Amino acid sequence: MTQHIESSTTPERKPRRLSREGRRRLLRVAYHAVGLFPLAWLLFDFWFGLLGAEPIRAMILRTGKAAIILLTLSLVATPAGWLFRWKDATTVRRPLGLYAFMYVCLHFLIFIWLDYALIVPLIVEEIVARRYALVGFAAFLLLIPLAVTSTKGWQKRLGKRWKMLHKVVYLIAVLAVVHYIWLVKNAYTQPLIFAAAVGLLLLLRVPAVKQALLRARKR
Repeated sequence: MTQHIESSTTPERKPRRLSREGRRRLLRVAYHAVGLFPLAWLLFDFWFGLLGAEPIRAMILRTGKAAIILLTLSLVATPAGWLFRWKDATTVRRPLGLYAFMYVCLHFLIFIWLDYALIVPLIVEEIVARRYALVGFAAFLLLIPLAVTSTKGWQKRLGKRWKMLHKVVYLIAVLAVVHYIWLVKNAYTQPLIFAAAVGLLLLLRVPAVKQALLRARKR
């Protein structure tokens, strides 16, 4: 009887919380999974012939869409950090941005290699003649210095100029959305969703809007 009473009054053990290092490892697995999933899906569909009647166009569209999604998610990390006090926002932002750059490179490589067989005069003619190609190429060129200077070493070297340089990412996001809208022609639903998301993120960068949200959060 005594043993029964003692066992019933024993306090329940609280579930162990994941350590900070454990959370970071889980976060790394999550953002690598998000970054690599579109590529794995594309390779699967390519291997089994599931890319439709125009596989090259399908690959161009899908790598481009993956780039825009990941670029947008990397931009979401910053407001999520100060709005929800998410300490790991900066940890997520850089790899998602680099994955976006990877898909932009694949997007461009498929365009110049599979679509135009690396024939430089034809590639140049297409980029100059097509407004969507010109805007997309401009976004690609602007992304290169951001990818190169994304390391902590470059951040220390550039100092305050690093933040100024990396604000160009918002211009790149706008160019990417315009490129997507002009590329798909009549199918505007998804491009307009991305346009709305980028527009909202730009709005959150306005100091008055940011301060208003921070005051609302404190209440």
